[in-house]
Amino acid sequence: MRFGINTFLYTFPFTNESAKLFKTFKKWGFQTVEIPVDDPNGFCPKFVKAELDKAGLACGSVCACLGPDRDLRGTPEAQQTSLDYMKKCIDIMVVLDCPRLIGPVYSAVGRADAVEPDEYKKQWATVVKNLKNLCKYAEQKGKVICMEPLNRFETDFINTVDQGLKMIKDVGSPALKLHLDTFHMNIEEKCQPCAIKRAGKHLGHFHACGSDRGTPGNDHINWPGIAKALKAVKYKDDVVIESFTKDVKIIAKAAAIWRKIEPRREDIAVKGLAFLKKTLK
Repeated sequence: MRFGINTFLYTFPFTNESAKLFKTFKKWGFQTVEIPVDDPNGFCPKFVKAELDKAGLACGSVCACLGPDRDLRGTPEAQQTSLDYMKKCIDIMVVLDCPRLIGPVYSAVGRADAVEPDEYKKQWATVVKNLKNLCKYAEQKGKVICMEPLNRFETDFINTVDQGLKMIKDVGSPALKLHLDTFHMNIEEKCQPCAIKRAGKHLGHFHACGSDRGTPGNDHINWPGIAKALKAVKYKDDVVIESFTKDVKIIAKAAAIWRKIEPRREDIAVKGLAFLKKTLK
């Protein structure tokens, strides 16, 4: 198990300049960095890989950033744009020696609107078709796609582990796994440890966030239960702190961060990492 940090906490969009954060992340004790890719042409992957190597870090995951024009259940144009974008992300992952693409790869974030059952089935079939295409590309490149259920305020499509498992079954690719996030699970799952156990061998990525998007451990989440569940399913991949603050304006608005959740954002990283190392290891 490796511990990582998503650069959302400090910057967005990610550029070559963002690589200056790596030295600090390493000093704090992180082993991996999660890089959100908004613009695939917005930084030089070779340069970033060299900076990661220099700092003694690995890129554990690339985070897909999906807006209205990137939607695997959207218009034909949005579907194609999304596929093209995520395939470019996978190409970047090859250069970064990064194993997994993570996030809500099925739909634009913020698309949350009730639809009739027949329409939902049509959208489901469309996403299955598109994910089969994307997963085939990932298989060819030796990469994994980890699909993240989001809470009801951010999507109306996949909110729970059980929905995610159904999508994995319908797509039928070894390249598709689950990405679980304690913040979203805190809203949507009756029991987080139980959901982790149901995910089982399909769990490919894990976000450790406070119940309020703040510091892991400075909240009401059942962390001892989560630790036992991760051990029960023999999870050995990355555990990443993905939190947001008011300092990064674009992400703060997208994630509805209207107040200072912690006194300092360094607390989220440093205190959160210390807690996770103690609790999960």
